[in-house]
Amino acid sequence: MDLTNASILITGGTGSLGKKLVDLLLNEYNPRRIIIFSRDELKQSELRRLYPPELYPSMRYYIGDVRNKERLDRAFHGVDYVIHAAAMKQVDTAEANPFEVIQTNILGAKNIIDAAIDNKVKKVIGISTDKAVNPINLYGATKLCSDKVFISGNIYSGMVDTVFSVVRYGNVMGSRGSVIPFFRSLVPTGVLPITDLRMTRFWITLEQAARFVLKCLAMTQGGEIFIPKIPSMKIVDLANAIGPNCELKPTKKRPGEKLHEALIAREDASPKLEYDDFYVILPEYQWCTSPSHTWDISKSLPEDYGYYSNTNTHWLTVSELRNILLQHDFSEEQSIQQTLPRFSPTKKLNQTTFYVRQY
Repeated sequence: MDLTNASILITGGTGSLGKKLVDLLLNEYNPRRIIIFSRDELKQSELRRLYPPELYPSMRYYIGDVRNKERLDRAFHGVDYVIHAAAMKQVDTAEANPFEVIQTNILGAKNIIDAAIDNKVKKVIGISTDKAVNPINLYGATKLCSDKVFISGNIYSGMVDTVFSVVRYGNVMGSRGSVIPFFRSLVPTGVLPITDLRMTRFWITLEQAARFVLKCLAMTQGGEIFIPKIPSMKIVDLANAIGPNCELKPTKKRPGEKLHEALIAREDASPKLEYDDFYVILPEYQWCTSPSHTWDISKSLPEDYGYYSNTNTHWLTVSELRNILLQHDFSEEQSIQQTLPRFSPTKKLNQTTFYVRQY
């Protein structure tokens, strides 16, 4: 897929993934237009300083909210490809503000689909999360709904030929809300809180996530859920990589938090296809994908196949995690963390103190 003369819009484009996508698109693809669509004018002004218009004339900025279909219609005019990364993502925020999260994550997805079809956008990729698989919290439930809405968007596109698909991956190292800067801020106290010493998570770097999204944008034929093959890690190992001399303090599991995460559930639809470095879940309903799709059904996995963080065959060791941490800059996240309270190692840890981060 040649993006040289393409117009690409990124919702939530001032977030961690959006900024990494901009960096890759400008340096490796050189599209005709990159449109940043977000509701945060401060973050847009900061991004503008990174990419001044006199040096990056392809950059465009739209203030808007995915809840506003009329604004999306205007922004999508003349757009070829859309990467939908805008969402409310904090688990605790979702539980306390359910109707707000539903409007953004579910109704916002509907607005994206309607605006894309009305403006004859070629391809739309929705960014999902492992928390959408067998969800136990409202954030995960809204992302599950968003995923299903996106897949069904292929039914509504009809003769317009706009195709919709989803990219799903696990925790992103270096993204906003990552536990890494939180742990780093607590290293001087000598104590790191761990929800459960058995806890595992999938892990992917920000650059890997962005590159996978662009790869899927090229591959999608409509209706797929793409999942990268990524390593798992133990939260205990991450804590030891960051603070090797720290005491690990178990805390009570927080509401809506799982011990392990899944990227493919055994109950997910089939066919589930396995390629060298990624999986594809095709829709159960044939009318959600192109009848002439070129996916190799011989690569199908067993119907009850699941991809779980605790049964993964690829694990990051403490030394590998430490090397990865040394290779990546978390300065932006660290600056955010300066506003978090500092804890004395002798101070009693209250489980509610640590609601600021969800693994």
